[in-house]
Amino acid sequence: MALSPLDDYPIHQAAQVMRHVATSDRNFYDRYYFNCHAGTDELMLLVGAGQYPNLGVTDAFACVRYGNLHRVVRASRELGADRMNTEIGPFQVKVIEGLKRLQIILEPNEHGLSFDLTWEGTIPATLEPRHFVRWQERVIFDSIRLAQTGLWSGHIRIDDVDIPVTPDRWQGARDRSWGIRPVGEPEPPGIQTKNAGTFYWLYAPMRFDDHAILCIVQEDEKGRRVLEEATRVWSDGREEEYLGRPEYHPVYAPGTRDVVEATITFSPPGGKAFDVRCTPVLPVHLMVGTGYGLEPDWKHGMYQGPGPVVQGVTYTLPDDAAKMWGMVDAVGRFEYDGLVGHGLFEYWALGPHPSFAE
Repeated sequence: MALSPLDDYPIHQAAQVMRHVATSDRNFYDRYYFNCHAGTDELMLLVGAGQYPNLGVTDAFACVRYGNLHRVVRASRELGADRMNTEIGPFQVKVIEGLKRLQIILEPNEHGLSFDLTWEGTIPATLEPRHFVRWQERVIFDSIRLAQTGLWSGHIRIDDVDIPVTPDRWQGARDRSWGIRPVGEPEPPGIQTKNAGTFYWLYAPMRFDDHAILCIVQEDEKGRRVLEEATRVWSDGREEEYLGRPEYHPVYAPGTRDVVEATITFSPPGGKAFDVRCTPVLPVHLMVGTGYGLEPDWKHGMYQGPGPVVQGVTYTLPDDAAKMWGMVDAVGRFEYDGLVGHGLFEYWALGPHPSFAE
Protein backbone atom coordinates (compact mmCIF):
# COMPACT_ATOMS: atom_id res chain seq x y z
CA MET A 1 0.00 0.00 0.00
CA ALA A 2 1.04 3.59 -0.57
CA LEU A 3 -0.42 6.79 0.80
CA SER A 4 -1.61 9.70 -1.32
CA PRO A 5 -2.74 13.25 -0.46
CA LEU A 6 -6.40 12.11 -0.44
CA ASP A 7 -5.71 9.96 2.62
CA ASP A 8 -5.56 13.12 4.75
CA TYR A 9 -9.28 13.72 4.12
CA PRO A 10 -12.02 11.91 6.10
CA ILE A 11 -13.58 10.35 3.00
CA HIS A 12 -12.54 6.68 3.16
CA GLN A 13 -15.17 4.07 2.30
CA ALA A 14 -13.14 0.93 2.93
CA ALA A 15 -10.13 -0.24 4.94
CA GLN A 16 -7.87 0.73 2.05
CA VAL A 17 -5.74 3.71 1.13
CA MET A 18 -7.53 6.02 -1.30
CA ARG A 19 -5.36 4.87 -4.20
CA HIS A 20 -7.02 1.46 -3.98
CA VAL A 21 -10.71 1.04 -4.74
CA ALA A 22 -12.82 -1.49 -2.85
CA THR A 23 -12.96 -3.94 -5.76
CA SER A 24 -10.10 -5.65 -7.56
CA ASP A 25 -12.07 -5.75 -10.83
CA ARG A 26 -9.75 -4.42 -13.53
CA ASN A 27 -12.69 -2.64 -15.16
CA PHE A 28 -13.34 -0.17 -12.33
CA TYR A 29 -13.50 3.37 -13.71
CA ASP A 30 -14.34 6.89 -12.49
CA ARG A 31 -15.03 9.50 -15.16
CA TYR A 32 -16.47 12.83 -16.29
CA TYR A 33 -18.49 13.49 -19.45
CA PHE A 34 -19.60 16.89 -20.79
CA ASN A 35 -21.22 18.22 -23.95
CA CYS A 36 -21.49 21.80 -25.16
CA HIS A 37 -23.70 23.20 -27.94
CA ALA A 38 -25.96 26.12 -28.84
CA GLY A 39 -29.04 24.05 -29.64
CA THR A 40 -28.22 24.37 -33.35
CA ASP A 41 -26.20 22.58 -36.01
CA GLU A 42 -23.37 25.09 -35.52
CA LEU A 43 -21.07 23.06 -33.26
CA MET A 44 -21.05 20.28 -30.70
CA LEU A 45 -18.18 19.58 -28.32
CA LEU A 46 -17.89 16.34 -26.33
CA VAL A 47 -15.34 16.02 -23.52
CA GLY A 48 -14.48 13.10 -21.26
CA ALA A 49 -11.85 12.36 -18.62
CA GLY A 50 -11.45 9.16 -16.65
CA GLN A 51 -9.36 7.34 -14.09
CA TYR A 52 -8.83 3.57 -14.02
CA PRO A 53 -7.23 2.84 -10.64
CA ASN A 54 -6.76 -0.90 -11.13
CA LEU A 55 -5.12 -0.30 -14.52
CA GLY A 56 -2.98 2.58 -13.28
CA VAL A 57 -4.10 4.87 -16.12
CA THR A 58 -5.88 8.20 -16.55
CA ASP A 59 -6.95 9.62 -19.91
CA ALA A 60 -9.08 12.29 -21.55
CA PHE A 61 -10.55 13.23 -24.91
CA ALA A 62 -12.26 16.13 -26.62
CA CYS A 63 -14.27 15.68 -29.82
CA VAL A 64 -15.70 18.56 -31.82
CA ARG A 65 -18.10 18.52 -34.76
CA TYR A 66 -17.82 21.86 -36.56
CA GLY A 67 -19.07 22.19 -40.10
CA ASN A 68 -17.61 19.25 -42.00
CA LEU A 69 -14.93 18.67 -39.36
CA HIS A 70 -14.80 15.80 -36.86
CA ARG A 71 -11.72 16.43 -34.72
CA VAL A 72 -10.43 14.64 -31.63
CA VAL A 73 -7.63 15.47 -29.22
CA ARG A 74 -6.83 12.72 -26.71
CA ALA A 75 -4.25 12.22 -23.97
CA SER A 76 -3.15 9.51 -21.55
CA ARG A 77 -0.66 9.07 -18.72
CA GLU A 78 0.05 6.84 -15.75
CA LEU A 79 -2.39 7.61 -12.95
CA GLY A 80 0.25 7.83 -10.22
CA ALA A 81 -0.38 8.40 -6.54
CA ASP A 82 -2.51 11.55 -6.52
CA ARG A 83 -6.05 11.00 -7.80
CA MET A 84 -6.81 14.67 -7.13
CA ASN A 85 -4.45 15.57 -9.98
CA THR A 86 -6.70 15.78 -13.05
CA GLU A 87 -4.06 17.16 -15.41
CA ILE A 88 -3.54 14.85 -18.39
CA GLY A 89 -1.17 16.59 -20.76
CA PRO A 90 -3.08 19.70 -21.93
CA PHE A 91 -6.35 18.59 -20.29
CA GLN A 92 -7.64 19.45 -16.84
CA VAL A 93 -10.95 19.24 -14.96
CA LYS A 94 -11.45 21.53 -11.96
CA VAL A 95 -14.32 21.24 -9.47
CA ILE A 96 -15.07 24.83 -8.44
CA GLU A 97 -18.23 24.07 -6.45
CA GLY A 98 -19.20 20.44 -6.08
CA LEU A 99 -22.36 19.42 -7.98
CA LYS A 100 -22.73 22.97 -9.34
CA ARG A 101 -19.73 24.59 -11.10
CA LEU A 102 -16.78 22.97 -12.90
CA GLN A 103 -14.09 24.11 -15.31
CA ILE A 104 -12.69 22.09 -18.20
CA ILE A 105 -9.52 23.09 -19.99
CA LEU A 106 -7.70 21.95 -23.09
CA GLU A 107 -4.60 24.08 -23.45
CA PRO A 108 -3.49 25.20 -26.94
CA ASN A 109 -1.75 22.35 -28.71
CA GLU A 110 -0.56 21.28 -32.15
CA HIS A 111 -3.81 19.48 -32.98
CA GLY A 112 -5.99 22.53 -33.60
CA LEU A 113 -8.55 22.34 -30.78
CA SER A 114 -8.45 24.09 -27.41
CA PHE A 115 -10.90 25.55 -24.91
CA ASP A 116 -11.38 27.02 -21.46
CA LEU A 117 -14.98 26.50 -20.36
CA THR A 118 -16.88 26.90 -17.09
CA TRP A 119 -20.01 24.86 -16.43
CA GLU A 120 -22.90 25.89 -14.19
CA GLY A 121 -25.74 23.49 -13.50
CA THR A 122 -29.32 24.64 -14.05
CA ILE A 123 -30.91 21.76 -12.12
CA PRO A 124 -29.70 19.90 -9.04
CA ALA A 125 -27.31 17.08 -9.89
CA THR A 126 -29.56 14.03 -10.05
CA LEU A 127 -28.65 10.45 -9.24
CA GLU A 128 -29.72 7.99 -11.94
CA PRO A 129 -30.69 4.33 -11.40
CA ARG A 130 -27.89 1.87 -10.86
CA HIS A 131 -26.74 0.25 -14.11
CA PHE A 132 -26.23 -3.48 -13.60
CA VAL A 133 -25.76 -6.05 -16.36
CA ARG A 134 -24.59 -9.63 -15.88
CA TRP A 135 -23.89 -11.63 -19.03
CA GLN A 136 -22.71 -15.27 -19.16
CA GLU A 137 -21.92 -15.14 -15.41
CA ARG A 138 -19.70 -12.06 -15.72
CA VAL A 139 -20.74 -8.65 -14.35
CA ILE A 140 -20.27 -6.39 -17.36
CA PHE A 141 -21.80 -3.20 -15.93
CA ASP A 142 -22.20 -2.22 -12.29
CA SER A 143 -22.09 1.54 -12.17
CA ILE A 144 -23.81 4.61 -10.85
CA ARG A 145 -24.16 8.01 -12.44
CA LEU A 146 -25.31 11.55 -11.75
CA ALA A 147 -26.74 13.76 -14.49
CA GLN A 148 -27.21 17.51 -14.82
CA THR A 149 -28.17 20.07 -17.43
CA GLY A 150 -26.46 23.46 -17.46
CA LEU A 151 -24.93 26.47 -19.19
CA TRP A 152 -21.42 27.26 -20.42
CA SER A 153 -19.15 30.29 -20.51
CA GLY A 154 -15.62 30.72 -21.87
CA HIS A 155 -14.22 30.09 -25.35
CA ILE A 156 -13.43 27.36 -27.87
CA ARG A 157 -10.68 27.67 -30.48
CA ILE A 158 -10.61 25.54 -33.64
CA ASP A 159 -7.55 26.16 -35.82
CA ASP A 160 -7.55 29.98 -36.13
CA VAL A 161 -11.24 30.46 -35.28
CA ASP A 162 -12.00 31.67 -31.77
CA ILE A 163 -15.60 31.03 -30.67
CA PRO A 164 -16.89 32.96 -27.65
CA VAL A 165 -19.12 30.83 -25.41
CA THR A 166 -21.71 32.72 -23.38
CA PRO A 167 -24.50 31.27 -21.19
CA ASP A 168 -27.23 33.07 -23.12
CA ARG A 169 -26.58 30.66 -26.03
CA TRP A 170 -24.39 27.76 -24.97
CA GLN A 171 -25.77 24.89 -22.96
CA GLY A 172 -25.38 21.16 -22.51
CA ALA A 173 -25.47 18.19 -20.20
CA ARG A 174 -22.90 16.42 -18.09
CA ASP A 175 -22.63 13.21 -16.15
CA ARG A 176 -20.31 11.64 -13.62
CA SER A 177 -20.20 7.88 -13.47
CA TRP A 178 -18.13 5.31 -11.66
CA GLY A 179 -18.11 1.57 -11.16
CA ILE A 180 -17.57 -1.36 -13.52
CA ARG A 181 -17.69 -1.22 -17.33
CA PRO A 182 -15.40 -2.71 -20.00
CA VAL A 183 -12.18 -0.69 -20.25
CA GLY A 184 -8.51 -1.17 -21.06
CA GLU A 185 -6.81 -3.78 -23.20
CA PRO A 186 -8.97 -6.64 -24.54
CA GLU A 187 -9.35 -9.73 -22.37
CA PRO A 188 -9.66 -13.30 -23.68
CA PRO A 189 -13.39 -13.53 -24.43
CA GLY A 190 -14.02 -17.09 -23.24
CA ILE A 191 -17.74 -17.76 -22.94
CA GLN A 192 -18.46 -14.11 -23.73
CA THR A 193 -18.21 -15.05 -27.41
CA LYS A 194 -21.82 -16.18 -26.94
CA ASN A 195 -22.86 -12.59 -26.24
CA ALA A 196 -25.70 -11.53 -28.53
CA GLY A 197 -23.90 -8.25 -29.17
CA THR A 198 -26.99 -6.12 -28.64
CA PHE A 199 -26.93 -2.56 -27.34
CA TYR A 200 -30.29 -0.87 -27.82
CA TRP A 201 -29.98 2.48 -26.10
CA LEU A 202 -31.46 5.95 -25.68
CA TYR A 203 -30.11 8.61 -23.32
CA ALA A 204 -31.83 12.00 -23.46
CA PRO A 205 -31.27 14.72 -20.86
CA MET A 206 -33.48 17.59 -22.13
CA ARG A 207 -33.30 21.16 -20.86
CA PHE A 208 -36.32 23.48 -20.85
CA ASP A 209 -36.62 26.97 -19.34
CA ASP A 210 -37.48 25.96 -15.77
CA HIS A 211 -36.93 22.20 -15.71
CA ALA A 212 -35.27 19.23 -17.32
CA ILE A 213 -36.47 15.79 -18.31
CA LEU A 214 -33.99 12.95 -17.88
CA CYS A 215 -34.74 9.81 -19.88
CA ILE A 216 -32.92 6.49 -20.33
CA VAL A 217 -34.04 3.39 -22.20
CA GLN A 218 -31.88 0.27 -22.57
CA GLU A 219 -33.25 -3.04 -23.83
CA ASP A 220 -31.73 -6.42 -24.62
CA GLU A 221 -32.05 -8.52 -27.78
CA LYS A 222 -35.51 -9.70 -26.69
CA GLY A 223 -36.79 -6.20 -25.96
CA ARG A 224 -36.59 -6.61 -22.18
CA ARG A 225 -35.73 -3.51 -20.16
CA VAL A 226 -32.22 -3.47 -18.74
CA LEU A 227 -32.30 0.13 -17.52
CA GLU A 228 -34.80 2.96 -17.58
CA GLU A 229 -35.24 6.45 -16.21
CA ALA A 230 -38.02 9.00 -16.64
CA THR A 231 -38.00 11.99 -14.32
CA ARG A 232 -38.69 15.71 -14.45
CA VAL A 233 -36.32 17.82 -12.37
CA TRP A 234 -37.17 21.44 -11.56
CA SER A 235 -34.58 24.20 -11.63
CA ASP A 236 -35.82 25.68 -8.34
CA GLY A 237 -35.03 22.45 -6.50
CA ARG A 238 -38.59 21.13 -6.23
CA GLU A 239 -38.85 17.37 -5.83
CA GLU A 240 -38.28 15.24 -8.91
CA GLU A 241 -41.42 13.98 -10.61
CA TYR A 242 -41.55 10.36 -11.74
CA LEU A 243 -42.88 10.15 -15.30
CA GLY A 244 -43.60 6.43 -15.49
CA ARG A 245 -42.22 3.97 -18.02
CA PRO A 246 -40.84 5.80 -21.08
CA GLU A 247 -41.81 4.35 -24.46
CA TYR A 248 -39.31 5.12 -27.22
CA HIS A 249 -40.34 5.13 -30.89
CA PRO A 250 -37.51 6.08 -33.28
CA VAL A 251 -37.85 6.61 -37.03
CA TYR A 252 -34.79 5.55 -39.03
CA ALA A 253 -33.46 6.77 -42.35
CA PRO A 254 -34.27 4.09 -44.94
CA GLY A 255 -31.77 1.23 -44.93
CA THR A 256 -29.95 2.52 -41.84
CA ARG A 257 -30.20 2.78 -38.08
CA ASP A 258 -29.68 6.54 -38.17
CA VAL A 259 -32.51 8.21 -36.28
CA VAL A 260 -34.18 11.09 -38.15
CA GLU A 261 -36.87 11.72 -35.53
CA ALA A 262 -38.36 10.00 -32.50
CA THR A 263 -41.23 10.16 -30.06
CA ILE A 264 -40.91 9.39 -26.36
CA THR A 265 -44.18 8.82 -24.52
CA PHE A 266 -44.29 9.47 -20.78
CA SER A 267 -47.17 8.31 -18.57
CA PRO A 268 -46.94 9.87 -15.10
CA PRO A 269 -48.82 7.77 -12.52
CA GLY A 270 -52.13 9.50 -11.84
CA GLY A 271 -51.41 12.11 -14.51
CA LYS A 272 -51.92 12.70 -18.20
CA ALA A 273 -49.66 10.94 -20.69
CA PHE A 274 -47.70 13.17 -23.03
CA ASP A 275 -45.38 12.79 -26.01
CA VAL A 276 -42.01 14.45 -26.49
CA ARG A 277 -41.01 14.87 -30.11
CA CYS A 278 -37.25 14.49 -30.59
CA THR A 279 -35.27 15.73 -33.57
CA PRO A 280 -31.50 15.14 -33.90
CA VAL A 281 -30.05 18.46 -35.09
CA LEU A 282 -26.32 17.73 -35.32
CA PRO A 283 -25.07 14.13 -35.05
CA VAL A 284 -21.63 13.45 -33.57
CA HIS A 285 -20.18 9.95 -33.57
CA LEU A 286 -18.99 9.77 -29.99
CA MET A 287 -16.94 6.60 -30.42
CA VAL A 288 -14.81 7.70 -33.38
CA GLY A 289 -11.31 8.56 -32.16
CA THR A 290 -12.25 9.03 -28.53
CA GLY A 291 -11.39 5.67 -26.96
CA TYR A 292 -14.81 4.02 -26.64
CA GLY A 293 -13.61 0.89 -28.36
CA LEU A 294 -13.39 1.33 -32.12
CA GLU A 295 -9.62 1.90 -32.37
CA PRO A 296 -7.61 -1.14 -31.23
CA ASP A 297 -4.63 1.01 -30.19
CA TRP A 298 -6.52 3.61 -28.14
CA LYS A 299 -9.23 2.55 -25.70
CA HIS A 300 -10.22 4.07 -22.38
CA GLY A 301 -7.82 2.86 -19.73
CA MET A 302 -5.37 1.36 -22.20
CA TYR A 303 -1.77 1.81 -21.11
CA GLN A 304 0.05 4.15 -23.50
CA GLY A 305 3.24 4.46 -21.42
CA PRO A 306 4.25 6.86 -18.62
CA GLY A 307 3.12 9.84 -20.70
CA PRO A 308 1.58 12.17 -21.05
CA VAL A 309 0.93 10.93 -24.60
CA VAL A 310 -1.11 13.40 -26.68
CA GLN A 311 -2.61 12.62 -30.08
CA GLY A 312 -4.91 14.29 -32.60
CA VAL A 313 -7.31 12.69 -35.07
CA THR A 314 -9.16 14.61 -37.79
CA TYR A 315 -11.83 13.40 -40.20
CA THR A 316 -13.69 15.35 -42.88
CA LEU A 317 -17.30 14.76 -43.81
CA PRO A 318 -18.74 13.47 -46.06
CA ASP A 319 -15.43 12.00 -47.31
CA ASP A 320 -14.96 9.97 -44.12
CA ALA A 321 -18.64 9.18 -43.54
CA ALA A 322 -17.98 5.44 -43.78
CA LYS A 323 -15.78 5.69 -40.67
CA MET A 324 -18.55 7.33 -38.62
CA TRP A 325 -19.95 4.37 -36.72
CA GLY A 326 -21.31 3.50 -33.28
CA MET A 327 -22.96 5.59 -30.59
CA VAL A 328 -24.35 8.94 -31.77
CA ASP A 329 -24.37 11.96 -29.46
CA ALA A 330 -26.56 14.48 -31.27
CA VAL A 331 -27.67 17.97 -30.41
CA GLY A 332 -31.35 17.30 -29.82
CA ARG A 333 -34.44 19.48 -30.18
CA PHE A 334 -37.30 18.42 -27.87
CA GLU A 335 -40.93 19.60 -28.03
CA TYR A 336 -43.95 18.90 -25.85
CA ASP A 337 -47.06 20.79 -24.72
CA GLY A 338 -45.96 23.89 -26.63
CA LEU A 339 -42.51 23.91 -24.97
CA VAL A 340 -39.25 23.72 -26.89
CA GLY A 341 -36.01 22.60 -25.29
CA HIS A 342 -32.62 21.28 -26.31
CA GLY A 343 -30.19 18.74 -24.99
CA LEU A 344 -28.40 15.51 -25.73
CA PHE A 345 -30.03 12.89 -27.96
CA GLU A 346 -27.75 9.87 -27.56
CA TYR A 347 -28.69 6.64 -29.26
CA TRP A 348 -27.33 3.37 -30.57
CA ALA A 349 -29.16 0.38 -32.04
CA LEU A 350 -26.61 -2.42 -32.35
CA GLY A 351 -27.49 -6.04 -33.06
CA PRO A 352 -30.80 -7.89 -32.93
CA HIS A 353 -33.89 -6.31 -31.39
CA PRO A 354 -37.64 -7.00 -31.85
CA SER A 355 -38.17 -3.62 -33.48
CA PHE A 356 -36.02 -4.77 -36.40
CA ALA A 357 -37.87 -8.05 -36.97
CA GLU A 358 -39.06 -8.57 -40.53
